[in-house]
Amino acid sequence: MAYTFITGATGGIGKAFCFLLANSNEDLFLTGRSKDKLDALKKDLLAVNDKIDIITYPCDLTDELNRRDTFLYIDSLNIKFKRLINVAGVDIQKGFLAYTDEKLVFQTRVNTESVFSVTLGFLRRIDNGILPEIITISSMSGATPMPYFAIYSATKACLINFFKALRVELKGKAKITTVLPGGVYTRPDILKDIKGQGLWGKLSAKTPEFVAKKSLKAVKRNKKILIPGFWNKFLYFILKITPECIKLNFIKNRWKKQEKDAF
Repeated sequence: MAYTFITGATGGIGKAFCFLLANSNEDLFLTGRSKDKLDALKKDLLAVNDKIDIITYPCDLTDELNRRDTFLYIDSLNIKFKRLINVAGVDIQKGFLAYTDEKLVFQTRVNTESVFSVTLGFLRRIDNGILPEIITISSMSGATPMPYFAIYSATKACLINFFKALRVELKGKAKITTVLPGGVYTRPDILKDIKGQGLWGKLSAKTPEFVAKKSLKAVKRNKKILIPGFWNKFLYFILKITPECIKLNFIKNRWKKQEKDAF
């Protein structure tokens, strides 16, 4: 029996993966910060399919000892994995000088350190004979530096580069796909952001289910980068060919009046 490990399982995109995989008779190991939310999610998933095994374990991914305890628990149950889905992330949006040191450390640990740590732990616990799959939710924001969204865009770019490199190291030993969604209809603050962007936001935004379905199909094909949606693919192309000074000034003027910290 091999499990799919999902971080950030109780969020919008995480839940979408959970329900898709539950409907496909996949056994799940789920983490999130809230035990109550994990318990509720498990109950809902078993209502969909009570024939699968679902194990939950609350974990603060910013805490090295918490991550260690999670893997000790995994080892105590002799759990082996077939798939990792890195969903957990923090999208704080503000100018750099508006950060506290606490928020700076928190965001970088969730978005980068914890992903590297969980990925390493996962790869050391693969079920023998299975070609493992790794899906990581990055962001379109990682495609370019973003003034007033600098830490988020930098951490998401870090994930893109890390998993590109890891694909080469593990060629033939794992399938690895990094996903760059635009807006995703999840939390109320994100819905407000999408609405505030007008037509741009509407064209870019996708449902969590759309992102999850596309991601699962992409990793089966071992696709390096997935950009869900035609508009986002077009925007990614434009970002790559636009001179950086023009691009960054446009982003600065677009984002400098917005500030968000939902964490």
